[in-house]
Amino acid sequence: MLKVFIEFLSIFIGAYLIGSIPTGYIVVKALKGEDIRQIGSGSTGATNVKRIMGKKWFFVVLLLDAFKGALPVILAKLFFENFAGIGLLPVIASIAVILGHSKSIFLNFSGGKSVASGIGTILALNWQVGLILAGVWGTITYFTKYVSVGSIIALCISPILMFVFKQPLAYIFYCLLGAIYITYLHRTNIKRLIDGNENKVR
Repeated sequence: MLKVFIEFLSIFIGAYLIGSIPTGYIVVKALKGEDIRQIGSGSTGATNVKRIMGKKWFFVVLLLDAFKGALPVILAKLFFENFAGIGLLPVIASIAVILGHSKSIFLNFSGGKSVASGIGTILALNWQVGLILAGVWGTITYFTKYVSVGSIIALCISPILMFVFKQPLAYIFYCLLGAIYITYLHRTNIKRLIDGNENKVR
């Protein structure tokens, strides 16, 4: 029992700290000397980085955030054994990463909207589902010009895809919770979409 508790605690704290690494904030601060939280949407995510640094750094931060999401999940799958069959420990890592990215301990519990990190966790849980979601996100964003629309739709279909691919119940439940949480983080974007003044990707 003690071993199980230690594993849970180690995974949660380690994944949360990795998720808390504020990639977008670090990039903008290092190269522009500005606090990204005071610019644009105030998010530390790749979309806000693009507004300040351009397309190149958008993709750099996007990939780093996805890697940041995937890494703790991969480590949990490789090195921790308890409840491995039902996928519980990788899901604990996934939840901690998402919380860390959106509520970073290094930024007074502010952060981004966890889309790239979320897709990174899903890629680590099941690479087929992750690749499909990345494709859906990219396609919808390209045609609608709204990152928020692509993000919300991609994450909302994730539990369905996990079910179709016959993944553990813990994975399906995580994707459902993640979709709800990330949609909640996009609530101001949804309001702007309804009002017709959401920013488009140029």
